[in-house]
Amino acid sequence: MQRKHFLFSALVFSFFTTFSQETPGNPFSFKWDNGFKLESQDQQFKLKFGGRIMVDHAYLFQNSALNETYGPLEAKSGTEIRRARLFFSGTIYEHTFFKFQVDFAGDETELKDVYIGVGDIPVVGNIMIGHFKEPFRLSALNSSKYTTFMEPGQNDAFAQSRNNGILLLNDFLAQRLSAQVGAFRNANNSSDDAFADDGYVITGRMTGLAIRNIEKRQLLHLGAAHSYRKPESKAYQVAIRPGAYLAPKYISTGILEDVESIALTNYEAAYVHGPFSFQGEYLNATVKTIADDFAFSNFYGEASFFITGESKNYKSSYEGFDRVKPNRNFGGKASGAGAWEVAVRYSETDLTDKSIFGGKQSDLALGLNWYLNPATRLMVNYIWADIKDQGNATILQGRFQIDF
Repeated sequence: MQRKHFLFSALVFSFFTTFSQETPGNPFSFKWDNGFKLESQDQQFKLKFGGRIMVDHAYLFQNSALNETYGPLEAKSGTEIRRARLFFSGTIYEHTFFKFQVDFAGDETELKDVYIGVGDIPVVGNIMIGHFKEPFRLSALNSSKYTTFMEPGQNDAFAQSRNNGILLLNDFLAQRLSAQVGAFRNANNSSDDAFADDGYVITGRMTGLAIRNIEKRQLLHLGAAHSYRKPESKAYQVAIRPGAYLAPKYISTGILEDVESIALTNYEAAYVHGPFSFQGEYLNATVKTIADDFAFSNFYGEASFFITGESKNYKSSYEGFDRVKPNRNFGGKASGAGAWEVAVRYSETDLTDKSIFGGKQSDLALGLNWYLNPATRLMVNYIWADIKDQGNATILQGRFQIDF
């Protein structure tokens, strides 16, 4: 762990040392723009470094029916450092880009985004090689810094978000149409481990902006994606928490064995009209085994409204939504109230089919977000979870985060 800390520090130092030796005719500017940025005058070199800290606390409650089925909760409350990340990214000689991100939360240091890319390639567009997010599910592509709720949609549990591989991505028609396709080495859905190796994956996605009016703050994003997964371990499992990372996984397929392939299909939609926004997705998983084929599914829909008049900011097809900047930051010279957002989300997951009795779960979540400034946010979620024929659980959780 100490070795990884040293390597990260050495990498950052070497980059800054290298670029500080550029000729006086191409000076660099160093500035704060919700993160530290270093840019050359001719814009050929752009470097950024920053991080995020997210501290979560949750209170968990389950009724007597769940107690009888799963046993009493081991702990009725908990606190954790959900994320503690540092990253270093940039563009070199205008067309080559990279990112190195590491997470220090939990017991181990874990690599997240680690990739090199080349842009503006004729016909192809952009190519990325390394460890990064598969082009699949809007909820997984949105950065954890900018999600409406503390945890993404539960379709996130059907496959890991990051993987090792190569990705081609391009935008067309003035970025109104986007396409991404990638081949990946790790077909295991158990983690985002950069060193995992279990078969191969082919994932593709297309999205379009049916409406985009920046002046009126209107947006309609539509998309579809498919992922074919062939695990060497011939094993696959989906286990779902009720919208809280500290909560138990009440429903699960268990470990399915003799799996020949997994086909995941996802449909996504997002709509923004001023302070109002909606996002929804439907995912279907078809698991082909030697004995039989099984189908599982999830869908969710979430809506939010900024009481203080702000609006969600769309970044790109592959990256989803961007940072929210309050009209007036809390405190300081602005003496404002920050940005206040209320949200609601409903989700259903079905992990039961034929001989697999994984369970069915529906969740209703209410959210309140207070953006003190563009880099600091306080989140509160209240969740009702119904596990069909098993019982009910409720969760009250909060997060304090800073990112830059």
